[in-house]
This record gives sequence, C-alpha cells and structure tokens, in this order.
Amino acid sequence: MSEFRPRRFDILPLVIKILMIINGLVFLAQFTMGEIQNPSDNHLLTDLFAFHYWRSPLFRPHQLLTHLFMHASFSHLVLNMITLWIFGAALEHLWGHKRFLAFYLICGLGAALCYMGVITYENVRLTSEVNTYLANPSFDNFRILSTHYDLVNAYNEELSFPDTPAKMEVAKMFLRGFQIANRDMAFLGASGAIFGLLFAFGYLFPNSFVYIYIPIKSKYIVGFLILAELIVGIQNVPGDNVAHFAHLGGVLISYLLLRNWHRKGRHHFY
Repeated sequence: MSEFRPRRFDILPLVIKILMIINGLVFLAQFTMGEIQNPSDNHLLTDLFAFHYWRSPLFRPHQLLTHLFMHASFSHLVLNMITLWIFGAALEHLWGHKRFLAFYLICGLGAALCYMGVITYENVRLTSEVNTYLANPSFDNFRILSTHYDLVNAYNEELSFPDTPAKMEVAKMFLRGFQIANRDMAFLGASGAIFGLLFAFGYLFPNSFVYIYIPIKSKYIVGFLILAELIVGIQNVPGDNVAHFAHLGGVLISYLLLRNWHRKGRHHFY
C-alpha cells in the first residue's frame, strides 16, 4: 500500500474530532487557571497531569497518558492538532475508530516510557556530578557542571566559576536547587503520539504527496523529520526544552506496532 485513497470523504473523523475537543478543553482549563500565561505562579494542573520523572514527588502513574492532553502554549497545541488531523485522518479511515485510538494512545504511552529512560539517565548523571562538586567544591568540578548544563545562563554570571568559600556556598545552594528543578520538571504534549502517527503514515502511504508549497512524497517528509529529531536530540543544545527522544520513542513504538500488525495481516479497512 503506497497511496491513500479513502473509501469515503470524511474531513474530520470521529476519534480525531474527540481528541481535538479534549485537547482544546484542557488547554482552556490551563489558560483559565493561569498556567499558560504565568506557569511559575500556578501549576496545579501541570503538577497533577503532566509527565514527571519517576523519582519526583510529583510523579503519578496516570501522567504517562494524561500528559498527552496538555500543551505548553497555543502554538504547541495548534501544531499538534493540525498534524493529528492531516496525517491521522487517513489512518483512522484505514483502521477504524477503535484501532486508531488504541494506536494513538499506545504510541503516546510508549514515547513516555522511552523518554523516562532518557530522563532517568540525565538525572542520575546530574546527581552524580552535583554530589561530586558538593564533596569537593573545586573550580574544575564546577566547570564540568557548567559545560554540561549551560550554567552560565542559568547561574549568576558573577558567580559562574566560584573561587572563594563564600561563592562556593552560594554555588552549592544553587546546584541543590538546580538538581531539584530538573528532577521535578514537567513534560507535556501529544508530540510523542503525533510522531507515531507521522511514521505510520509514511510507512503505509510512502508515495502519497503532502503539499508544502510543492508536492513532496510523505516518505521524504517523515524521514527528514525523524533525522532532524535524532540530530538535534544528540546535540542536546542548551536551552532546548523539546523532548526530542520522546518523539523518537513514539516513532519506535509505531514501527513495532506496525510490524506486529503486518505479520498478523491487520492492514485493511474496517
């Protein structure tokens, strides 16, 4: 199967319509409670439903799914919902409502679990390096932390490389707070599930054209996006708050599901 030819025209399939409504209502609740405009002041919904590191006191198991319905900004929401609509409609037509919803949620859950492994590694490394500095507050140990975590921008520049006992004590307090902030960081958005849908569309309809000023085959668009996520994720650019490896986790789960369904002969219309 290389091109999408739906049996009937349905501009907004049922499950996609419901997902868009739920995401919109949740975003409205976030906005009403001030979590979009002033996220540092009020984060009740974020604490309860966004995805957190498993060793954070804010972590709850249900967050592995509920984070899919929350977004950090209006542009974040709109981009995800447009992509859901453009690439998801063909898949919902192909699989039917139930299978499409299951695929979407499994990709989102799988992406979260994959990213949990990434942030576990990052937090373990940060804890080790912070403890090394606390045990031996030397210039070299702080320089290691500053290089890995871009502390020049996060830290007071006058104390960027503490060289006196007083500055070292301030640095210790800062690093303890920095460690807690990273441990309790919230991740939210449907992007892991969306990337799963993107890959599925490119996998099943590789020769279908997507019009971005000019017609481009879906396999090239999807391949470019996955490669870009991999490169940027590996580079780990300071200040980048996008969970690139969660996106790649959605791609991985999508591939595994599609391969499993292909072996069982489940790629047909319902």
